[in-house]
Formats: sequence, structure tokens, C-alpha cells
Amino acid sequence: MNLFADMRVAVIAALDEMVAGGTLPAGLDTANVTVEPPRDPLHGDMATNAAMVLAKPAGLKPRDIAEELAAKLSADPRITLAEVAGPGFLNLRLDPAVWADVTRAALAAGNDYGRSDLGHGIKVNVEFVSANPTGPMHVGHTRGAVFGDALASLLDFAGYDVTREYYINDGGAQVNVLARSAFERYREANGLEPEIREGLYPGDYLIPVGEALKAKYGDSLLNQPESVWLDDVREFATAAMMQMIRDDLALLNVTMDVYSSEKALYGTGKIEDALGRLESLGLIYEGVLEPPKGKLPEDWEEREQTLFRSTSFGDDVDRPVKKSDGSWTYFAPDIAYHYDKIERGFDQLIDVFGADHGGYVKRMKAAVAALSNNRVPLDIKLIQLVRLFKNGEPFKMSKRAGTFVTLRDVVEQAGADVTRFHMLTRKNDAALDFDFDKVLEQSKDNPVFYVQYAHARVASVLRKAAEAGIDVSPAALARADLSGNTHEAELALVKKIAEWPRLVEIAARANEPHRVAFFLYEIASDLHALWNRGNEEPGLRFVQDDSDISAAKIALAKACAVVISAGLGILGVKPAEEMR
Repeated sequence: MNLFADMRVAVIAALDEMVAGGTLPAGLDTANVTVEPPRDPLHGDMATNAAMVLAKPAGLKPRDIAEELAAKLSADPRITLAEVAGPGFLNLRLDPAVWADVTRAALAAGNDYGRSDLGHGIKVNVEFVSANPTGPMHVGHTRGAVFGDALASLLDFAGYDVTREYYINDGGAQVNVLARSAFERYREANGLEPEIREGLYPGDYLIPVGEALKAKYGDSLLNQPESVWLDDVREFATAAMMQMIRDDLALLNVTMDVYSSEKALYGTGKIEDALGRLESLGLIYEGVLEPPKGKLPEDWEEREQTLFRSTSFGDDVDRPVKKSDGSWTYFAPDIAYHYDKIERGFDQLIDVFGADHGGYVKRMKAAVAALSNNRVPLDIKLIQLVRLFKNGEPFKMSKRAGTFVTLRDVVEQAGADVTRFHMLTRKNDAALDFDFDKVLEQSKDNPVFYVQYAHARVASVLRKAAEAGIDVSPAALARADLSGNTHEAELALVKKIAEWPRLVEIAARANEPHRVAFFLYEIASDLHALWNRGNEEPGLRFVQDDSDISAAKIALAKACAVVISAGLGILGVKPAEEMR
């Protein structure tokens, strides 16, 4: 049940009647007509902008449209009042029976309440994390992993067919650096002093890799030239790093559906096929780029190169795909990788990048637009930095990692649930402060505690009611007489419950899972407010002497818990049954 969508259907039907009656001209575009909560709850239960949106194309005054629309909507038994406000906004008040139906719908659907068919099974690929396989994941990867996983869950909840994918960057020079770094730890395992020279990875995490190499090769590689051992050590170390990354993701309860290898694109013709596709469209040419302003990018050369005409698709400059020495730029395999995703039949692509990849957005969107003939949209979400604090001081780097704080450091300190929720308390493109003391404190200022506490409070009510002999099964609660739930605090809660399906669709359309976290804090606030009012007004308490009244009030609390549980499920957080 999506009450706001249902009421929008009623508004559109009334507008159609006005067209049929000659009040409105035919052919009006109603796509921007909305039904939403009013800014001020005192104005009503819902508001529609229909008259304001249609006035200009209809050649009529907004109030004239609104007044006739109000008259038609007043015939709907769910609407007790349709009132024109200001220049032509229309505020609606709903019959109390509507709110009872919302409570019953939430109880009947359980954690599926709010689930939508918005996506209609559209195939979406969400690529996230994609950290270089050169070491453990750092705190920035943590935020990207949480964001990507929550976004995938949100889209699934909204009716999309979602694939979670990790792109292994194992085709560049960094994996050769990994191999050389691992070889030094192999030497160390054989009793020699490692030479961790500048440019190698210094972290202790490679010590076990060196020991494993010794277990496999003994000392047979020690006196061999790099040309002999590089490929084998690179493959061995990369596999070890990917296992470490999988283990780290498991700490966050993140599981990928697909792991794709950059290395697998080389020597297989896939890069050539993708660029051949662009060349057939007249988008590949030989040319010389103008020197860029400011710092020169790594792939720029003041000589003739093979270029992709990305400016034809909104990019600032054309981009090199092959260097003058015939080797591929970093961009070329990325083009091939996205072409592979298009060829696999995805209808939409979403990439989750670190903030340092901002300059990559336009060129990647241009490539996907060209390769798919503008059929497959690409949305790129940039994840801003996380600043870590503990005891009021910046959290220091991990010796194990060498230069940064790892995902494992964060999760072991805060726990997976706290980490996941808090990483979604800011929009992805805003910097986030993660203070270990604050995220673990039990107060209203800690959103994860506040939301978990709301769910735990409802769970305690259900336990207390069951001990009193009250049937608290969803079916029994749905049969309760809910007409007495009319206090302003009760109505505030049920109205928030009614907003949940609408919020799911808004968040899914925008690819913004943080909206779910914000909403959960709001509905938890309404539950806590009702609970606190019950401390002052005994008639508002969930468990009463009269079991029928108790059932009605517990039904409302249970419906709230249903929404919290569903929302936490999207965020990948377990709802709390009790707080300790």
C-alpha cells in the first residue's frame, strides 16, 4: 500500500474528469503533478501541486483549477476536506479510517511493507569498492562498500534486478609493485633482511604472504632474477590480497555477485572490440591534445595519440586511449569493462567511486553513452572522505596497513551495524566524521542507537503484552479496532508509517540510500515521542488494562517496528530486540 501513490491516482482521475467536462484542455502533461506531505502538518495530511503545475499550460488561474479539483476530490470517501490555500495549492485531510488501513497494511506485509515495483525488473549493475588488490581496504573503502551495498539493497527493494560487482584492478603497474613488495617479505621469511625501498608497500600485512611463498617455493626463488619469479609472485600475492578483501567485506556483511578482472581484458581482444565499436561510430581518431591548464594528467602527451571524441558526449576534452608507444592508457580497459557490462544486458549502470575520481566522471559517462547509443544510463556516485576520531583526537594509522586506517580497524572498534548505519548518516558527496566515542554512546545524538532503541522498545512492549496474555500476532493485531488511535502523537506516527513506501521510491529514483537512514531517525523520533507522552498520559501507553485497547495501540507500535526493521534491512543493519 502506497497511500501517496493511491491519492495521486485519485487526483489524476479527477483531472481527467475536468478534461472530459471541458474545464481543462486535453493533452496536459501531468508528470510533475505530485501528492506529498505538507510542509506544515497543521495544513492537512497531504498536499497536491496539480493546479500550480497545470495553470500555465491550461491558460487558467491556479485557484480556479484548484477549486474545481477540490470539489471533485471531496466526493472521495477517503477525503474529509479539500481546501485551497495560497495561490492554488490544495491541502487534503483524510478520514481516520485511512490511517487504520495503513496500520493494517504494514502489519499484513511485514518487512515487505513499502516494497515497490518501481524498477519493473530493470537490470541494474552496481559496481562498488573495486579497491586495488594491493592491501587491506581502508576507511574510505568502508564507506564506499556500505554505500554500494545499501544502494543495491534499496534498488532491489524498489523492484530492480540488481547485480553487485567488484572490478579487480589487477592489470596495472601497481600489481607489479605488490609482487616486488611480497618478494621482500618472502626474503624475510627466508631469514634475510627485507629491502622495503621507497615505492614498495611497507605494511605488515604482506608478512604472511611472504611466509606462504616460502611454504610453496622454499628458497628456490631467492637467487633468481625478477623475470623468473615476477609473474608467479604477482599472481600469488594478488590472490592473497583478494582473499583479504573478501574477508574484510564479510566483516561488513557485504557479498559480491560478480568479481571482474581488469587483467582478463588484456590479450583477449576485448579492449580492441570496445574501441573498434567506437571507431565504427567515427569517435576514434589520431590527434594532438592541447596542454591542459594546471597540473598535467598522467596520460597526457604532447604528441600524436589515439583519442576518443568524448566531447561529442559532454566531456570537456577528448581523451587518449592509446599512448604514442602503442600501449593502452588507463582509460582504455575501463572503456572495455563498461562495454562488457553493456553487452551483458544491463539496462542501467551505477559506479561508486572515491572522491579522487571526480575527473573521471565525464569521460566515463561519455564512453558509456557512445557505446550504448545513449540507451544505458551511467550514474557515478562519488564517495567523500571519512575523518576518524577517538578520544577527541584523529585516529592514528594502522601499523599493519602501513599508511592508513583499515576497514578491519574500524569494524573491530565499532561493530558492523554501527559502522554501516553511521556511514549512511551523510549524503555520499559530503565529508563524514566518524568519532568512535560518539557512534558508540547511548543517546539521542547517536542516530544508530536512537533507531535501534525504538525497535527494542517495541520488542519490549510485545514481550510484556504476550506475558499479559494478549495475542500480538500480526493477524490478531490487524483485527483490532484501531479507530481509537486518534491522539496527535499517534497520528504523527501512523502518518510517518504511511510515508515509508513513498520514501523508498524517492530514494531509489535518486540512488540515495542515506535518505533511508534519515527517515528511520524521524520515525524513531515519533515513536519515542509517543512513548514519552505515555509517561505523562497513561491513556497513551501501549499496554492497557483493557486488552482490546492494548491491541489497537500495540498494532500501531508493531507497524512502526515493521518499517524500522525493513529500513534497517536495506541498510544492512540488524534490528535490536533489546538494548544492553
